[in-house]
Amino acid sequence: MRILILLLSILCINLYSQTPLKINKFLDGITVYDITGDGKNIWVATNGNGIFSYSPEKSKWDNYSTSNGKLQLNFFYAIDANKDFVWAGSTDGFFIFDKKRGNWTKRKFGLGGQLSNWIRSVKYDPLENVVWIGRFKYLTRYDLAQRRFTDIDLTTKNDEKTNTIKTIQIDGDSLVWFGTENGLHKYDKSRKIEDTDNIKFYDNTRNYFKGDGDAVSISALLLEQGNVWIGLDEFITKSNPDYNLGGIYKYDRRYEWLRFDTKNGLSGNGVFDMAQTGNFIWISLYQFSIETKEPYGRGLALINRQTEEVIPLYDTGLPSVVYSLYYDGRYLWMGAKDGLYQLDLSNNFVTDFSKLRK
Repeated sequence: MRILILLLSILCINLYSQTPLKINKFLDGITVYDITGDGKNIWVATNGNGIFSYSPEKSKWDNYSTSNGKLQLNFFYAIDANKDFVWAGSTDGFFIFDKKRGNWTKRKFGLGGQLSNWIRSVKYDPLENVVWIGRFKYLTRYDLAQRRFTDIDLTTKNDEKTNTIKTIQIDGDSLVWFGTENGLHKYDKSRKIEDTDNIKFYDNTRNYFKGDGDAVSISALLLEQGNVWIGLDEFITKSNPDYNLGGIYKYDRRYEWLRFDTKNGLSGNGVFDMAQTGNFIWISLYQFSIETKEPYGRGLALINRQTEEVIPLYDTGLPSVVYSLYYDGRYLWMGAKDGLYQLDLSNNFVTDFSKLRK
């Protein structure tokens, strides 16, 4: 039986290798940190080249940067959009693009000093008509109807890293999750966020995250019915090999924390981002080097949501360093160190990754 399974696996790999992935590359040589869509266009935040928008209908690119005078800054980490506005987080404040007027405005924050104007996550909640802004220090809620900014201090257990926001995800009509450099906050939108007693906090105590590591730095969140997928940063040293162990946790919203890491098939324990397409969770990975103290890209992997099987992806057309993932219903967009990649997932055979086995 084992021999038969092995032979079938080899056959599947050969079949897969004969059907190359449909990959296009844009913005060659440009580092892309974040990607979003507004239902019509794709918007891209870059490190050093401003903001790009792409119209699939017209096959047209537009750039907003200092090089053409359309934007006064070039370094952006986060972006989100709807039909009327684009919101972008930069190294020096929060930017808003009014599509009807065709102009950008800038907002800087006083609370927290200059570092608080490093915006690392931006997420629009269409049900509340609110933009959540994750800053290096503090969280901000921007009410579009009232044009009001409200700063929130999420500091927990006197740990400043619990107030350093890295990622934000809207969870249906009732919850918002905020990932920080040391723990995860869950907020019930039916209550006032200014009262921090309304926010539940998860770190690696009380058997959350199975008690693994000394700290849990949240780098990515993905929400599905019944489960929260949580990606972590890896940061370890020779003197402290258990500091941030990385990995991915599947949390059933009640009691169970299931861990995925290099021991069960991932190519690295550091997580850049995650996305969902059908039954698969896509993960972009890295490995942190103790010697150089730098992250090294380890490409992409899939996790089957039903079987919990880890499937590494090996294709020479895929980038090794992928900072962000965005699925628009047909294409998986990958923001990489050297450009923007577009993977066509419309071919059912190509996307049946259950055929691929290592």
